[in-house]
Amino acid sequence: MRLKLLLELLGFVVLAGIVAVLPRLISDFRAREVAIVGMYFIALVGLSILTGYSGQISLGHGAFMAIGGYTTAILTVNGFYGHHVRDLWTIPIAGVVAGIAGLLVGVPALRLSGLYLALITFGIAVSFPQLPKKFDHFLGGTTGKILNLPKPPYGLDTTTNDWLYYLTWGIALVLLLCAWLLVRGKTGRAWKAIRDSEVAATSSGISLARYKTLAFGISAFYAGVAGSLYAIANAYVNPDVFPIILSVYLVVGLAVGGLDSLPGLIAGAALIYFLQNHADTVANWLNHLPALSLDPKQPGIPSVVFGAVLIVVMLLIPTGVGGLFRRILRPLTTRLYTRS
Repeated sequence: MRLKLLLELLGFVVLAGIVAVLPRLISDFRAREVAIVGMYFIALVGLSILTGYSGQISLGHGAFMAIGGYTTAILTVNGFYGHHVRDLWTIPIAGVVAGIAGLLVGVPALRLSGLYLALITFGIAVSFPQLPKKFDHFLGGTTGKILNLPKPPYGLDTTTNDWLYYLTWGIALVLLLCAWLLVRGKTGRAWKAIRDSEVAATSSGISLARYKTLAFGISAFYAGVAGSLYAIANAYVNPDVFPIILSVYLVVGLAVGGLDSLPGLIAGAALIYFLQNHADTVANWLNHLPALSLDPKQPGIPSVVFGAVLIVVMLLIPTGVGGLFRRILRPLTTRLYTRS
């Protein structure tokens, strides 16, 4: 057990080292792309806590990201009691607001599970984009709200994109470490027990209401932080920035990365960004396959490609990229455990 802990900590240190040096090896534009991948990664870590560890399926995490994004927009543009809040300080506030929304969703969802819970959360994802149109005087309607462009703190000699990169991945590493500590502790063990069998968990004295609601709240907090960063990066929010399909993309990213593999979710986050922005390239590649003819200019191509990728992943690596890495490294780790 101690050796496993050391290996996991070593992996975290390696990841932190890569995050620290990567901007020196890539262009300024690529740094922005990797920053956006980090935002999706934060949302996926939260979704992994809810789905991968506590066994609750959510198709509404795009809505929690939107709550975080709109919270940042309102605080920076409208202000709070006449005082405009700097975008950096709105990030934790956005996470808390989204977390409260997650708790409110988690309470009535206690009696639901599986498909029924997925449908309820998807209903939230479908209905949320209508709220800015209904409360256009406050949320900006379809035109949205324009934020100030993100700027490095005064005295910090770096580009805007590098600052956005370090801000995003700094937060991502902290939240990843928090999630890792959480799932390794008493709370994580309770979530896993609920995931494996609610009846057995209840008979062991675990409070289903407490831990399932807590998972919803923490998961939504992560999504809210990701949505806040996404709003800051785009300097703009409207219903199209957080579309309904975003919730589905997050579930696909979770499946690709691995339901209970926190580091593997980086691959899922990268897939979400790549397929959203380079679906035409993938479509052109798929056209080389027999009996396929995809028009890269069609608006639904990203969804088609996401569906195809999900099918392929579920057939070839059902445990995701994280599960694949575990299988590859298993002979080495088994040998180390035996020697220790």
